[in-house]
Amino acid sequence: MENIIDISFGSISVFGFLNAVIAVLFAALMAFVTTPVVRVIAFRIGAVDDPKRDGRRMHKDPTPRLGGLAIFFSFVISVFLFYGISSFTLSMIAGAFLLIIVGILDDVFNERIRSIYKFIVQIAAAGLVVWQGGVLVERINIFGTYIHFGYFSVPLTILWIVGLINAVNLIDGLDGLSCGISTISAVSLLIVTIMLGDFRVALLIAILVGSCVGFLPFNIGDDKNPAKIFMGLGAEFLGYVLAIVSIQGVFKVHAVITFVIPFLILGVPIFDTTFAIIRRLISGRHPFSADREHLHHRLVDMGFNRKQSVRILYAVSALLGVSSIMLITQKVIYAIIIIAVSLAISVVMWIIFKDEKMKIESGLISENGDDPKKDAGENISLLTAPAISEKTGESEENPGKDKKDNADADIEIIDINQIEEINKNEKVRKVQP
Repeated sequence: MENIIDISFGSISVFGFLNAVIAVLFAALMAFVTTPVVRVIAFRIGAVDDPKRDGRRMHKDPTPRLGGLAIFFSFVISVFLFYGISSFTLSMIAGAFLLIIVGILDDVFNERIRSIYKFIVQIAAAGLVVWQGGVLVERINIFGTYIHFGYFSVPLTILWIVGLINAVNLIDGLDGLSCGISTISAVSLLIVTIMLGDFRVALLIAILVGSCVGFLPFNIGDDKNPAKIFMGLGAEFLGYVLAIVSIQGVFKVHAVITFVIPFLILGVPIFDTTFAIIRRLISGRHPFSADREHLHHRLVDMGFNRKQSVRILYAVSALLGVSSIMLITQKVIYAIIIIAVSLAISVVMWIIFKDEKMKIESGLISENGDDPKKDAGENISLLTAPAISEKTGESEENPGKDKKDNADADIEIIDINQIEEINKNEKVRKVQP
């Protein structure tokens, strides 16, 4: 099983390529098929996220979690079938299993497991793959100069793994955001490792991409069609695997400034987490305390809807991935230009969205806004027909009217409480400056 990918003269064999394609398709299919099953399990055991728990939630309806279980299951099965069993894969999967167990408990008990306990498990999972899997950042190359970490290799490696676990987990705040960013980052890592000639690690990353792609259709949503299931524990699992494959595929390569590449590829979650920790420490709060000031929250507060916010962060992640590929090809100037242009565009967009008139002129926000509650309120206000009782099918204004006549009237049954709530929200929105 260890020699499924045959490498000769820096190229991959036809058999190895076909094996990789089949592995990706199999992982995607497994995730796609098992996600509905996991969704049912989540409802049965009470692993459901209630938006009324706090003000940070961006969704409106109770949504099952545990989606990461489908990603984990498809990844593990695909690795055993197409990658092979070794001390590395066993230690990686054992560490991931620790995260999954704690994640399930956390999802079932509505995130009541204390952060310190989860942090200890994360360190244990990272230590396991370092101790048994040989995953270690021993040195980096900066423009031809090697920096050896010596005794600091182990703590730095554990710090990188634990840091990415939390970074990917913290951006899991909008439908499809964390899984989509992880997929884009994994694709960038896949291209980089293929260019560097490490096809073994590339196969592992390809399997991760397939697992994410199979789950995404159930996780992507918007204001009108929300996600059917959240990743929950899956965010930590994705951060864990991304950290490991970035070490195996990039950090250990002797090319110039390759240590920068993982930071670029995973730039969105790394920046968001770093900024969040600094922000909380300055304000005197716990560095892992929850708030509503992450990048995706700020984009929504600027006026973007949830779908637009996710797409913007997707684009930023993709641009950073392209920059990393430019660095691998030694086109450092191109990479710097891409990053500079991206920053310039970000500044311009920020200026536009600080001005209400420019927001409308840009076409990104309509004159009526993108508030689904407003649209719903306007549609309901046009309703002139009498409301229909759900239980009896009789008109409230004409209680003796026959059900059949009401059915012929082709009037939609509407919950009066929902109408009152939406109209109330509409009034509040209008009085706000």
